[in-house]
Amino acid sequence: MAGETNPSTLLTTMQPVLHPGDYVFCSLPHAGGYDPSLEPIGYFKEEEGLTLILPRPQADAAGLSYEAVFALITLTVHSSLEAVGFLAAIATQLASHGISVNPVSAFYHDHLFVPADQAEAAMELLQAFSQGGDRYPK
Repeated sequence: MAGETNPSTLLTTMQPVLHPGDYVFCSLPHAGGYDPSLEPIGYFKEEEGLTLILPRPQADAAGLSYEAVFALITLTVHSSLEAVGFLAAIATQLASHGISVNPVSAFYHDHLFVPADQAEAAMELLQAFSQGGDRYPK
């Protein structure tokens, strides 16, 4: 099943879900790998090192450092990886209210990491933005 590409449809059907718990981004050197008992929900290899996205308790238990704590919001609409402008509109909406966002796109859904202390405000904004889908930038 192909993902949705229509910007207005994506916006009005995004159905954000706030996951329980806190998440952190940790950086490790490439050569070191990581403890196989860790269960990252995502990782990315960069030139400077390996970034792990972990539940905060796992990072704390492993003694890994991090700079900020995030909440995870999943947009449950099946968005296409080729959709144009969807995340830009969401990031702009959140930014206009002083909320940073670190989006991660996977095959079926887009996932938003927002500061943990702003999670409820982000959810309210996303739900309101979804209800006003006709305001999506053309």
